Amino acid sequence: MSQFNLIDEKWIPVRFSDGSRDELGIRDTLLRSKEIAAIEDPSPLVVVALHRFLLALLYRALEGPTDIEQAKALFRDGLPSEKITAYLEKWQDRFWLFDEGYPFYQVSAYEPQEKKEWKSWPAIAAEHNANNAKVLFDHIEIAAAGPTPSRMAARWLVACQTFALGGGNSDFVYTKTAPSATAAMVLPLGIHLHDTLLVSLVPENKEVLADDRPIWEQEPVPLASLKNGIARPAMGVVDLYTWLARSITFHLDGNGETLSELAFASGVECSSEGYIDPMLGYRIDDKWGRLPIQFRHRGLWRDFDSLLPDDSHLAPKVIEHASVLSRSNRDRIPRSVLVLGQANNKAKIEYWRMERFALPEALTGDRFIRTEIRQLLKEAEDAQKSLWLACRSYARDILSRGEREPDKKDIKAFVEQMPVNSWYWSTLESRFHDILREYTLERDFEDIRCQWLESVRGTLKKAWGQHRASVSMGDAWAIRALVKAEGPVLRKLKELNDEIAKLEPRKEVL
Repeated sequence: MSQFNLIDEKWIPVRFSDGSRDELGIRDTLLRSKEIAAIEDPSPLVVVALHRFLLALLYRALEGPTDIEQAKALFRDGLPSEKITAYLEKWQDRFWLFDEGYPFYQVSAYEPQEKKEWKSWPAIAAEHNANNAKVLFDHIEIAAAGPTPSRMAARWLVACQTFALGGGNSDFVYTKTAPSATAAMVLPLGIHLHDTLLVSLVPENKEVLADDRPIWEQEPVPLASLKNGIARPAMGVVDLYTWLARSITFHLDGNGETLSELAFASGVECSSEGYIDPMLGYRIDDKWGRLPIQFRHRGLWRDFDSLLPDDSHLAPKVIEHASVLSRSNRDRIPRSVLVLGQANNKAKIEYWRMERFALPEALTGDRFIRTEIRQLLKEAEDAQKSLWLACRSYARDILSRGEREPDKKDIKAFVEQMPVNSWYWSTLESRFHDILREYTLERDFEDIRCQWLESVRGTLKKAWGQHRASVSMGDAWAIRALVKAEGPVLRKLKELNDEIAKLEPRKEVL
């Protein structure tokens, strides 16, 4: 029996422009996208996965864009409701969450033989104590979580297929990581969902798009192939955005309003090498070549330049595309960008994250601002090095008391527990967000740089000042170590003073 059709049922969480919230089906989400400010869910993984899913739908419904001119026409004229409606009607039977033949994003032929092999729904919800993500303060029992609404199960299903991490055997074979699961995904935000989708709809080659089919247009993968560990290359962006990373089957129990159990095993491995995901930024590694930007323990803002276009073409294509489209209508330039994803360690999720940045208006100009912002970030790193050198000197003298050279690991551990470095970065981060908003077409770079160097100087001076105050009442060893340590900071402050002095006259003239 077919139950819970995602085209009509309410399951996509949205916030409207007037601030009200609701859940919508696929049809209403797309056709009312100009009324919707954003898709919002407590999980960043769900938010970005739903956007990728809707983009895949649009590629197929619109049969494009296949070039920049078609993309500009869509941006100018808006989403054609007739094409979207016709496409959804054609594939209506492939969007049943519970169905004997083609259950959405699932493998209908997979059904565990033993009762114990059915799993509870947290198996696909990383935010609720899934097997590879133990969450503090979440008291849902994995083995007996009880029923959950189907609308939420549908959201987690899409997120799970996008962010599944490899590691461990399943009923079939060893599980593999979904194609882009460990990368930081980038989403420029338009003035409403309509623009958010269009600026991320990067043109795809016409011939590629013709065979680039989403999971609901593909015939089910034979169960025997899944059991043998099938691998294949991605057909294109649409295939990539709807990759079958796991073989999942929802067990229908009742009228389809809730889900209690599911089958869960390995899916299809992506064998493509060097594929480009339009939502990812890349870097060049000396050993491994092009690698996607990932979340690290340090904030992503310290690598923000990697998200901006230049002639290296390593930036996310969605950012490049957004800047090109916005040149014809600067009132519709995305004002901010979300970076979403997860960090993992040996198949265990360490955290998931969503960071929001102002998107510099100067992106729509003629110059590459990536180099300029990289310079600003480097100046912040250089200043922090002086702080770190001072902290290291202080730690060494405190630990040695002048009698021996402490172990380097002990020095490093001592420095890491000092609050001065984390305070420096957290304070400067808020200033960096201000700087991004200053990056308009009219502002001169040297003017912005002067403003930034003043922030770096002030933050460095205050960070060291706080450390100095914290040890001023200490013993003679601490005060002596402090005096010996502050040389690098004082020298850096002088350098910053000199550089700012060179820029300030220019600032006054302007």
